[in-house]
Parts: sequence; structure tokens; C-alpha cells
Amino acid sequence: MPAAASAAPAVPPEGERSPLGAGDARIEPPRLVEGAEAEYPPEARAARREGDVVLKLLIDAEGRVTEAEIASPAGHGFDEAARAAALRFRFTPARRGGTPVASRILYGYEFRLPEEEPPPPAPASSAHAQVAAPRAPATAPRPVQGPGPATGGGPVEVTVRGAEAERLRQSAQAIKVIETEEARRRTADMGEVLARTEGVGVRRSAGLGSWSRFSLNGLTDDQIRFFLDGVPLELAGFPFGISNVPVNLVERVEIYRGVVPVRLGADALGGAVNLVTDPDVRGTHGAASYEIGSYDTHRLTLSARHLHEPSGFFTRVSGFFDSAKNDYPVDVVTADPTTGREGTARAYRFHDAYRAAGGSAELGFVNRPWARRLLLRAFVTDHDKEHQHRFGVMKEPYGEVTSGETVPGATLQYEQGLGRGVAVEALLGYTYGRATFLDVSDCIYDWFGRCGRKRPKPGEDESPPRDRVFREHSGLGRLSLRYRPHPEHALRLSVSPTFITRTAEERRPDNPARDQLRGEHSLFTWVHGVEHQLNLLDDRLENSFFVKDYVQMLRMKGRLPGLDGRLGRRERDTHRLGVGDGLRYRFSEWLYAKASYEWATRLPRPVEVFGDGAMIVANLELKPETSHNGNLGFTIDARDTASGAWRLDANGFLRAVERLIVLNNRTDSIQYIHVTGARSLGIEAAAGWTSPGEHVALDGNITYDDFRKTSDEGNFARSEGERMPNRPWLFANGSARVQLKDVVAPRDTISLTWDTRYVHGFYLGFANWGLVESKAKVPSQLLHSIALTYVVRDEPRTVSFTLEAHNLTDEPAFDFYGIQRPGRTLFSKATLEM
Repeated sequence: MPAAASAAPAVPPEGERSPLGAGDARIEPPRLVEGAEAEYPPEARAARREGDVVLKLLIDAEGRVTEAEIASPAGHGFDEAARAAALRFRFTPARRGGTPVASRILYGYEFRLPEEEPPPPAPASSAHAQVAAPRAPATAPRPVQGPGPATGGGPVEVTVRGAEAERLRQSAQAIKVIETEEARRRTADMGEVLARTEGVGVRRSAGLGSWSRFSLNGLTDDQIRFFLDGVPLELAGFPFGISNVPVNLVERVEIYRGVVPVRLGADALGGAVNLVTDPDVRGTHGAASYEIGSYDTHRLTLSARHLHEPSGFFTRVSGFFDSAKNDYPVDVVTADPTTGREGTARAYRFHDAYRAAGGSAELGFVNRPWARRLLLRAFVTDHDKEHQHRFGVMKEPYGEVTSGETVPGATLQYEQGLGRGVAVEALLGYTYGRATFLDVSDCIYDWFGRCGRKRPKPGEDESPPRDRVFREHSGLGRLSLRYRPHPEHALRLSVSPTFITRTAEERRPDNPARDQLRGEHSLFTWVHGVEHQLNLLDDRLENSFFVKDYVQMLRMKGRLPGLDGRLGRRERDTHRLGVGDGLRYRFSEWLYAKASYEWATRLPRPVEVFGDGAMIVANLELKPETSHNGNLGFTIDARDTASGAWRLDANGFLRAVERLIVLNNRTDSIQYIHVTGARSLGIEAAAGWTSPGEHVALDGNITYDDFRKTSDEGNFARSEGERMPNRPWLFANGSARVQLKDVVAPRDTISLTWDTRYVHGFYLGFANWGLVESKAKVPSQLLHSIALTYVVRDEPRTVSFTLEAHNLTDEPAFDFYGIQRPGRTLFSKATLEM
């Protein structure tokens, strides 16, 4: 008689616990309607072996199994046999609110031999497994109740699309997750989407494509690490910064508040931001978006993917194009041509255009017995930017200063289960960057774009003129091993080396810095760590403890500062340790609390140590930054009340920093320097309500950040106890949405959304510098936007149209002192998914 196998729910593997509670009546799990026999491995049958295999099945909205991952292996050929059978199953799809949705379930396969019988008179064929009734293990987690995956009525754990974001929110990690489904239909860029989040500040020096400063709980710029699907952003084809990444190529944003998991392999001081593109590899899918707006703004994105299910061959392509003239009106100080007296005037920015384009192609195999994923991604990005004025200062207009960069590269990703609870993830990447900076004009321009007179020597930003090329070779490696010895314990080991070499060339023979730029700068960084994850009390308590090790080797050869331009070599090796922990305790299905801590280290980046060869001067004496980062907060998430869905998230944070690295923007030079000690202490809170039927939604958040200098030594010693300058310390966001459904056609929606942002005024310098009445200050800002969106859903297509106005009241807007942002702007956007 044939052997038997049975399907049953099981304890999920690391990082895959369902966030859905047992009482969540909105979810109807999938039901098995067509099973398939698994072949009993001949070698295991001959050796009289039995085994239990747990599979994680991804079921699409049509009930097809598109992925079958081994969550708990048994070896001896059982894993391959169970997976091959599961890929032939058919289910009724899971439903959320009556609508078919993709889902993920855990499916247990038991291989059992029949009792010994007398040998048959003729040779028997290979034994096959049969699907029997489910059997729930004693250690099953709290599942979503519903009919079981086989013929019985046992429980099954279900995860629907979007639940990964919910799992992260409810994990022990100090994380904020932004899902971009709504933002992809709106016209805000990535910087504006992030700026609407509590604790996050994004300040822009002009319009689209301009330099921006990202801050998280007071820490800024390179103190925060940025990733695309776990790959450092600058090594993933986006060298122009996170604010200008196309929103429509991103599915969700993960913001790690000061405590960064070891899997990212980062030396972040204040946290990390990981942009996650579409992780789905099922079937065939395409999407496109086009946006047009004020100041000749155009933004286009395209993406498509296809899976050949019999072979597992997968391919995905994506691309984008952005351009903007940014010729918006600004109020400037200019001299009267006849009298020479200075006064204010309205002028249009005339040299601030931005253009960027890029594309990527990904191909490989998924869900094969020899690899869960083996994908090669190749990409190229090119962008050009005109500069209207000096870095961070809007005083003298430029008419011909430009910069640009071209970045091609590739990454190779491999994931596979090795059996007995062990899985491996590996990543290799290489990027080549070629950047240019051109400043050779001898014209003196006014704010109206006129070349009034000639300069004694060429060079608008500084003299002598510069025509520079920078070349950078970057390599990335990452190896992660996961081991689950027990359903309540998991271990992870991560090793992440990166290597950067940089050379510069001055192409103007009349520039004395030509010889000084010759040479090579290299930076090798190695971050590795070990993490232990613990889950107890039926998922009430989750804890993650980790240790990190940081190694950096800096090498510079050429003409060094401080050696009177003589040839020399500089070497510096750094080694640091770090430790951290995250704890989450769930009091009920709708209330949980988190606490987290990390002693973090951030190693100096190449631009901080070497300068950029254009505007930022080198500082070879910079040391690593360190910080004690702590978070303590709670979350209320009551979704199914008679009055609607209620959300409240409050978090207190502490960042105690030693050797803070800041950009000292002096008039004679721009250089990164140390602030001996600083402390950021604050609170952030977000609240929201959605009415029954989702007709009305109200959301708001507020952040208070008391970031002060704590040392009377080193730079700015006399400003001990003063608030750190040029940083917003109180800001808030609010939004209100009214939505109607089934207006013109079935399943269509029309919504009107209002957004507002308030930023309290702050000083450009330390508060104890100069007289109050003469201090340079960025004024308080209260800006509004409004958007009208119409969405039509006709499966498998979804089409949306949006009209939006930013800075609705046309207020003078400033993120940096004296640099005026655009006034009222109008945009429209169309998207298509199919």
C-alpha cells in the first residue's frame, strides 16, 4: 500500500509569523480543491525513512501555487518531492472582504511508510504519497481560523499581500513602514512622501533634482544609511540621493529608527532607510506612470515582469525618465542698473534644470530545487544638474556651473535553503561611477540671466576654473546564514564587505590643483554581525539581540594636505564593536509596546574624508562617530471597531553622540568637522482614524527633537548646551481624505485629499551667537496641498488619474536660509497597472 502524507499548519520560519489574529473575520483562507500525490523518494523508502516537510506556499488570486518554499526541511529527498507536488495544487483563493487576494500559507507534508507486508508476487512500482486529513501540531501559533488547507477543518496560517509590512511593524525591530500604494497615484516625489512621516525631515535646496538633506530623529545625511532591496542606494543605480528616487518603482519604505538589523550590513549611526521594490515574481505584470507639472516637469516610469512557470525563468525590466527646468519665481536682492541701489525684485531661476534617466534588467531563476532565487540585475543611470548658486547659499547667481554622473553596475543574488533549518542568502555587486563638475565661465550673471560683465579670471564658484572628472569603482559582498534550531529560536550570521576606489582628474591645464588631484583614494569597510531572535508566549514576546563588528581601512596616495603638495601616502585602520537589542511585547491583539537600543558606530564616508574635489575640502583627521541610541514606545491598532479603525503610535528616542560629524559651511571653504558631543532627545507620535467603509480618513503626526551640544571641548566649545543649529526641531503633518466608491463604474473610487505640513522656525547658527534681532533664521512654514484622484479597477487592469496642487496658498517657502523653494505648483499624473 502507498505511503501517506498529510497537510497541516505549522510554526512559521524566521520572520514570517502572520500578523493576523485568530479573530480577524475579514480574511477567508484558501481551500484545497485539487491535490497532487508526492512521490516517496526511493532511497528513503529503501532505508525505511520517514519525514515531515513544512512548505510555505504562495497562492495567487486565482488559486494557483506560484511559489513553494521549504520552510522546515526533512532531507533525504522528501523536500523536493513535497515541493514538486505542492506546485500542482489548486486552491480556491483567499478572500479579504469578499475580494480574491494573493496569500501565503504554511503546509505540512508527512511522509509515512505503511506497515510491513508480505512482498507482492510482482515487482512494485515506486510508492507515492497521498493527501490525508490535516493534523495541527501542538506548537502551532495563533492562526487565522478557517477551513484547513486539506479536506478537514483545522486552522491554517494565512498571510495576504501587504502583510509583510504589517509583520515588520509588529516585530521587535524599531521600524516605521510606509506602503506606497497611495503615493504611487499621487504626484509627490520620494522626498515629500518621506517628509510626511513622524521623525523624518527632508529639506530641499530647490525643486526636482536639487540637493536635499534627510534627517531621522535629529541625525542627518550619511549618518543614515540608504538601501534599495538591501543594496546600498549608491551601489544600486541611484547616486543622486533618496529624495529623487521614482516613487512608482518602490512598493514600500522601511525606516529603521536608530537600531539597524545585521542583515543590512551597515555602519549606520542614526538608522537606515530601505526602499523595497516589487518582491512579487508571479505571472506577468506591467505598470506605467506619467506625470506632468509646473516648470516643465516631466516624470515617466515603466516596469514589467514575467515568470515562465515550467522552467522557473524570471525576467523583470524597469526604467524612468525625469526632467524639470525648475524655472520658478524667487524674490532676490539686486542692484538698480542706473542708481546702483539694492532692492528686492521678482526673478525666475534660469539655470537650475535637472534631467535623469535610468533602467535595469533582471533575469534568472526562481523556485528551483537548486535555488530559491538566482537573479542577475544590470542597471545604468545618468543624471545632469545645473547649479543656480553656491552650495547651500543663495547669494550670487551662476549661469553655467553644471555637474553630472553616469553609473552602470550589476548585482547577483542567490537564496537557497540548505536543509535542517539552514538557509543562505548571498549578494555580489559592482558599480562604476563617472562624475563631472564644470565651472569655466568668465561671465558675471545677474538674477535675470544676463551676463553683465566679465570676470578677471574664469570660474563662477571659485577661481581658477575647474573641469573635473571623478571615477569610482565600488564593490559589495554580503553573505547571510540563517539557522532555526527550534521554532522559538533563530540565529543569523551576516558578513558584508564593501570596497571603494576613487580617482580624480582636472582637465584644465591652467588649474594648479591638477597635480594635487592625481593619486588614488581607497576605502575598505567590513561590517559583520550575529543576531539571535527569540519568540515566546505564543508570539506575545519577541526579542532580537545582536553584536556587530566594524573594520575600515583607508588608503590615500598622492599629494596630501599638510605636506606642501608633496607626494605622500596616508593609511588609517579602524576597528569598532557594537551591540544592540530590540524587544516587543503584545498586551492584546490591538496593543503592543517596543523598546530598543544600539551602541552604534558610523565610519566616515569617502566624501567626508577626501572631499568631493569640487566644493567640499578633504579632512583626513575625521574619526568614527559613535552613539547610544534608544527607543521606547507603544502602538494601538484597533481596526475592527464599530466606529472604524483607530491608530496611535508614540515613541520616545535618545541619541547620545560622540564625535558628531557635521558640514561646516564657511564662506572660504566647506569641510566636514567634528562636534565633540551632542544629544538628541525627543518624542514622535502619529494618530489616525478611518471611518467604516473607508469613506473618511484622518491622519496626523508631530515630532519634537531637542538636539543640543553637550561638550565644552573642541569645535564650537562656547556653545555647550545650545540647540544644534540649522536643524528643524518641531514639525508636524496632517491629512484628510474623503472617498466615494462605485461612483461611475463598479469598483471605482474618487477621493479628495488635503495635506498640510508645519515646520517651526529655527536659527541658522547657534542661539548664543550674535544679537537676537540680527540672527539669521529660517522662518516658520505652514504649507498645504490638495489632490483629486480617480481610480478605475477592471481586472486585471487598474487605471488612475490625479490632479494635484502643491503649496496651495503660494506661501514663500524655505528649507534652508535664503534659498527659496517653489511656490504654488500644479501637477497631473496617470498610472496603469495590468
